[in-house]
Amino acid sequence: MKRRKFFQVASTCAVIASVESVSNVTQSALGIDPFDRPKPGNLRLSLAAYSLRKYLGPAKDEAKKMDLFEFVDFCYQQGIPGAELTSYYFPEQVTMEYLLKLKQHCHLRGMTISGGAIRNDFCQLDEKKLEADLEHTKTWVDHYAVLGAPAIRIFAGTQPKDEDTSLTLARCAKHCETAAKYAASKGVLLALENHGGVTEKAEGLLEIVRQVNAPGFGVNFDSGNFRSTDDPYTELAQIAPYAVNAQIKVDIYPGGQHQPTDLAKVLKILRDAGYSGWVALEYEAKEEPLEAIPRYLDQLRKLI
Repeated sequence: MKRRKFFQVASTCAVIASVESVSNVTQSALGIDPFDRPKPGNLRLSLAAYSLRKYLGPAKDEAKKMDLFEFVDFCYQQGIPGAELTSYYFPEQVTMEYLLKLKQHCHLRGMTISGGAIRNDFCQLDEKKLEADLEHTKTWVDHYAVLGAPAIRIFAGTQPKDEDTSLTLARCAKHCETAAKYAASKGVLLALENHGGVTEKAEGLLEIVRQVNAPGFGVNFDSGNFRSTDDPYTELAQIAPYAVNAQIKVDIYPGGQHQPTDLAKVLKILRDAGYSGWVALEYEAKEEPLEAIPRYLDQLRKLI
């Protein structure tokens, strides 16, 4: 090969190698891809315990009006197949006896535990608090694994003042990855919710998701939580392909302004993304929940 030709070929090979190297780095930086699922999605109806927080978690000076066993009975009475058992309403000391009794109670009523939810903040700067939240997450992974819940919704957290957002997102992703790997070892999915803070828009949520390289990790799709965008439906369509759990609210806030949710449109977004699984009504509107929830469940049942 002539000298000039040799350097032309060598230069071309170097460019190709460089492009491939960048491509490989890019792919590894993206974390998980959207889930490969058949379309349209197959949806199942559930109710989040948070919908009845008025009765499950009253003020400190009030007596509890409902426990999780009664919540499961309420779900049974509504004729729905699923119940999301939010961690906030468990006893302060959760024993194996309690978990097994609750699991059996659900089974004997033909109710499936559709998922769970915990409190956490993986964006905070305090290392001790971060580790405590990570241990808290692992503890509840263990609890929900006993119950047979397929997915737990978790939060990202709040942006610390004066910190570069990229650093916050990277720290959050690091702890999500650690927690997700632990959850996967127990057969549980972790679902990161779009819940204000650094996840107030789809961009921030997906930036975290793309940095988490772990099995058993995805998004909790919440239809009512994109409140700082003019078109929340478009934002929801961006996160739907990553969803492993879904919640639907009866209110939506384009540009921060309250509107009734177009329930059919939200369900179409999920189906079109190939999402199959639970859709839990999380009722947060002002009307008395015991009166409003059955009506909204009936609407959703017809649409699903």
